[in-house]
Formats: sequence, C-alpha cells, structure tokens
Amino acid sequence: MQEKKVFADHLAQRIADFNFDHFYSKRNRILLHLAMWFGFSCLLFLSYVLAYHLSYQNALILTIRMTTVNAVVFYLFFYLFLPKIFSGSGFRIIFLLLITFPICIFIWIAITYFISLLYHYIGFEIPSGELKGAIKMAADQTFAQAVSPKRLISQAFIVISILSPFFFVKILFEISRLYNKTLNIQNQKAALEIQNINIEKQFLTAQLNPHFLFNTLNNLYGLSLKKDDQTPEVILNLSDIMSYTLYESSNEKVSLEKELDFIKNYIELEKMRYTADKNIQYKIASGKDLFGHFVPPLLTFTFVENAFKYGLKNNDDSFLLLEIKVENNQLFFSLENDKDKEQTQKEFGGIGITNARKRLQLLYPDKHEIHIENLETKFSVSLKIDLY
Repeated sequence: MQEKKVFADHLAQRIADFNFDHFYSKRNRILLHLAMWFGFSCLLFLSYVLAYHLSYQNALILTIRMTTVNAVVFYLFFYLFLPKIFSGSGFRIIFLLLITFPICIFIWIAITYFISLLYHYIGFEIPSGELKGAIKMAADQTFAQAVSPKRLISQAFIVISILSPFFFVKILFEISRLYNKTLNIQNQKAALEIQNINIEKQFLTAQLNPHFLFNTLNNLYGLSLKKDDQTPEVILNLSDIMSYTLYESSNEKVSLEKELDFIKNYIELEKMRYTADKNIQYKIASGKDLFGHFVPPLLTFTFVENAFKYGLKNNDDSFLLLEIKVENNQLFFSLENDKDKEQTQKEFGGIGITNARKRLQLLYPDKHEIHIENLETKFSVSLKIDLY
C-alpha cells in the first residue's frame, strides 16, 4: 500500500513538473497533429491494401477521402462546437452535446458524399475487390438519400468507431493538461504558504533584531531624560509594532487599516534616527476609505523597509516620499527615495524585492500592476492593487 502511495505521489510530481504550456507550443502542436493524422493515414492505407486488396493508387485516394472527412469533423467538434457548448450552463451543455453528435455524423456523411461525387466526376472508380463500384454507388444517390435518417443511424456506429481514437487521445491530453494545472496551482499555494512563513520569519528578524530595538530604546531613553511629551507616543508605537509583528502577521489577511497603522508606526520610529533636515514625508489613507478592505499582512512592507535601509544616504538631497491611498476599491502605493550612487542594482533591495514581486503575483494574479525604477540616484515603486 505504501509503495502504491509513493508511486502515485511520484507520478503526480512528474506530471506537475512537466511544462505543458512550453511543450504544447504552436509549432509542437502543429507537428503533433500532423503526426497523428499521418499515423492514421498509414494504418488506413495498409488496411485498404491488405484487407480490401486494393492497388496502392486506389488505396491512397480512398485514404485521402477518409482522412479529410475525419479531420474536418474532429476540428469542427473540438475547436468550434465544444468551446461554444461549454460556455453555457449545465443543462445547456448536456442539451448541446446531444444535438452536436448527430450534427457531426451528418457532416461526416455529407462530406463523404461530396468527395465521392468529385471522384466520380474525374473518373475515379474502384475496379475490383470488395469495394468494387463503391464510388459510383455513392454518387448515384441524391443528397437526401445520402443523409437520410436511416443512413445517419446506420452510419453512426461506423463514424463513432473511426473517430473514437482521436477523441480519446484529445480528451486524455486535455485531462492531463488540466490535472497538470491543478497540481501546479496546489504547488503554488503550498509555496505561497511556505513563502509567507519565511517572510514572517524574515520580518521578525528584521524588526525585532537587537539593532532595531537598541536604536528605538536608546531614543526612548533620551526622550525620557528630557521628559519629552513624545515619550508615551513612542512607547505606544513600539508596542503596536511588536503586537502586530507577533500576532497579526501570522494571519492570512488583516484589515487594511491595521496594515497601514503598522506602516505609520514603523515610519515614526524610523524617523527618530534622522535629523530634521531629512525630507521624510508620508501621506497614508485613513477613515472610511479603508472600511471593509483586507490585505495579506506586510504586503508592501519590504519596499518601506528598503527605503529606510538603503535610502536617505545623500547629505544634500536626501528624501523619502510615500503615499498610500484607496480609490474605487483599488489600493495605490507610491514610494520614492534617494539612493547612494555607489549602491549597485543587485545590492539595492536584493531578494526582498524579488520575493515581494512573487508574492504579489501569487496573491493578486492579473489584479495588480507594479512598476519599479532603480535609477542611479533614485529608487521608486508604483503599485496598484484591485482589492476585489
């Protein structure tokens, strides 16, 4: 039993690792279809030669007819009818499927009839064997006789038996591709959970490390000696940051108001390390604009943290400008800060920016836009997220 489970897990992982989108490119798709019809044509050709004792020329002409008919019906069903059928509701899907099968049989018989008329017109006929005179017999019918209900029923089993291998291969391939996508989504969710845990750990390390606490407590000590009125506010900010870090950041989502309050508290504590000549400005939305909105915790924190970590380096023209607003159920995040000319693009932000991008892609696929500029003396982030 255990061996079966191991084998099933291994097989599922192999399917998940297979890149269907890369493999099933336009070029490969065309080649696979050509290979499928070529294989069918070879088997059909051999059948005419060996089973019906036809000459190579006669077998080739009948093979062309049969391959053409089957290809037309196959592509009409899978690429024209089926997408329209599955665009409706459950009952409509069943009804349209039941209607489509006799339509496909009708098309199959009709095309066979018209090709037989063409063969008869150009003088082609089968002179001997079990199929002797088959083209003339088909051409002598009227169209109404060729597609009569009795003939549709009699030919239905033949059509189904001929087309069933192609339908089976196509359906099996689509099921495998769908299963592959499902496994990839599951793996992405698992990776996201792991990444969220790692982000949380990195955040705790970054925010509760001795250096951060030392700076904050040192500033707090200085304020207390001067009996500064800011002392209680600084204590409250530090308390809120530690509470949010330890408790809220482990949740899947938090209220947008709490997330933005955390960023405000963090900025206020960081500002204490800098002199008044540093241009640190922020405008963060509050009040009713945030009501009812929830976001994953620490969603944009990496950008803010990097701004303080790498920015505010130029003595003459240092700045950090942050704006966060909510309009029409969209979150807008804009951040700019100066940057040391000597700071390379690789060093600035590093893996933190990369992880932030991946996290946004996993959490808000097709629902966010992000633009990052890493210039010689400036770093900027512009982010828009659809909250619903």
